[in-house]
Amino acid sequence: MPHVPGSFDSTAEAASPVVASLEVANALADGTPVVALESTLLAHGLPAPRNRTVADELEAAVRVHGAVPATVAVLDGRARVGLSPAELDRVCGGGLAKLSVRDLGVAVGLRRDGATTVAATAALAAAAGIAVFATGGLGGVHREARESWDVSADLAALAVTPVLVVCSGVKSILDVAATLEVLETASVPVLGYRTDAFPGFYRRDSGVPAPWRVDDPAQVAAVWRAHRALPAGSGLVLAQPVPTTDELDAALHDRLLAEGLDLLAARGVRGKDVTPALLQHFHAASAGASMATNLALVRSNAELAARVAAALAR
Repeated sequence: MPHVPGSFDSTAEAASPVVASLEVANALADGTPVVALESTLLAHGLPAPRNRTVADELEAAVRVHGAVPATVAVLDGRARVGLSPAELDRVCGGGLAKLSVRDLGVAVGLRRDGATTVAATAALAAAAGIAVFATGGLGGVHREARESWDVSADLAALAVTPVLVVCSGVKSILDVAATLEVLETASVPVLGYRTDAFPGFYRRDSGVPAPWRVDDPAQVAAVWRAHRALPAGSGLVLAQPVPTTDELDAALHDRLLAEGLDLLAARGVRGKDVTPALLQHFHAASAGASMATNLALVRSNAELAARVAAALAR
C-alpha cells in the first residue's frame, strides 16, 4: 500500500473510532519510527496564524530525524492519529474543544471536534500502537491542591498508559515536588535527559533532582524495553531541559511568577483557572520571551522523541 500522508482507510474508519492516517499505519506496520504530537498546544496554546506555522515546524523536526509525525486530534467524531495539511488547518483555525481522556467518549459520541491534551494524546497514541510522544510540559499538582484537589489528569493517565513521553518537566507555576511524588506513587519512571535536575519548563532546573539520569537515546530505548518487559504497565517520563540558549532569564522568571501569584490572589482566581491565568501573565509581561522559550523546548523535545523512536526501531 503506498504512503499517502493524511489519507485515511475508510474501512478502518468505519470499524473504529480511533483511525490512523495511511502514512502512520504504514509506518507502524513497517517498523518505521513514529512520534505522536498533541494538538492542544496548537488549538489553545498559540495564536493564529503562528500556530499553523508551528504545526509544520514540529512535524518537520520529527521527520528530519527519520520518524513519522502523528499529530492527534478528534475531528468529526473520529480520533485522528496523523493529520493532513487540511486537518491541521482545522485544528489551528479555532473552535475546537479541549479534550482530556474523560472527554474523548463524549466528543466521539456527539461527533464533535476537539484538541487533545497530554493525557488524551497519550491514550490515543497507545491505542494506535505508538510508543513515543513529544510535548512541551506535563500537567501536575497545583500549588493550592490541598484546598482545590486540582491535579492534572496527565499524571493519572501515565499511570495506566504505556507511552514514553518526552517533555521539559512541569511548569514552575506548579508544585514540582508534589508532582514527582504523585508520579512515584503511580509507579511512573522519571528520567532526566543529560541532567541530574528535573527541568522546570521555562528553567532548566526546577530545584528538585531527577530520580534517574540517561545520556543518549540508546539508554532511553534500553530502559523503555526493560520497563515494558516487566510487570509495570505504566508510561515513562523523559524530561529534557530547555536548550541553554533559550532558557528564560532567572530574574525575569522569578519576577513574573511572583507577580502572577499576587494577581491570582488579588483577583480570587482558583482551581482550573490558575494555570491559564498565570501563563497568560507570563506571555503578556515577558514581551514574548516566555513564548519563545516554550516553542524552543517543544521543538527540541520533538527532535529527541524522534531519535528515541529511531533507537527503539533499531
